[in-house]
Amino acid sequence: MKKRKIIMNISIRPEEENDFKNVEHMIREAFWDLYQPGCVEHLIAHNMRKSPDFVKELDYVACDGDMIVGNIIYSRAKVINDENKEFEVLCMGPLGVLPSYQKKGIGSLLMNNTIEKARQLGYKAIFIFGNPEYYNRFGFRNTREYNIQTSSGENFDAFMALELYSGSLKQVSGKFFASGSFEVTEEELENFEKKFPHKTKHVTDTQLFH
Repeated sequence: MKKRKIIMNISIRPEEENDFKNVEHMIREAFWDLYQPGCVEHLIAHNMRKSPDFVKELDYVACDGDMIVGNIIYSRAKVINDENKEFEVLCMGPLGVLPSYQKKGIGSLLMNNTIEKARQLGYKAIFIFGNPEYYNRFGFRNTREYNIQTSSGENFDAFMALELYSGSLKQVSGKFFASGSFEVTEEELENFEKKFPHKTKHVTDTQLFH
């Protein structure tokens, strides 16, 4: 099996306010036409930073010299059980890397760095909606193992959780509720897109699986 080439001069640092526009452009490039024609992830990141759910301490960028080539963002979320008791957890995403820098270990660098920082900050667990083949390597498991469902009561392969310490989800069960920043309207997206250079949207095979 061919070993992935790792870019050795990539640095990781906290995102700063003057990075925001560059990061939104980078996220747009990373997700364009991936899960739908065009993308919405750059708008989610934009809204997330203004939300009280945003976790500034876990907002990091990956840089090649002065150029931002990756970004990871976290928000506070909650699991509510049958007795209406709330448990605070983290939701990771978006995690974006420029297409020309993908498959070089940058996403893993951002993940490993922030997982450790989330642990140090005392959070119980991280929840994601993502590719199991990718995220299993960091210890993420299907939420069925923890008796946790989506807000609509579902479980599916892409819905996963990572315990940040052994047994941290043992007493947690119920339905998961993410930040409202993930909910955007077509009109909101259309207006936000006017701030960016035009890109043509395409329907691709990858979108058929999501």
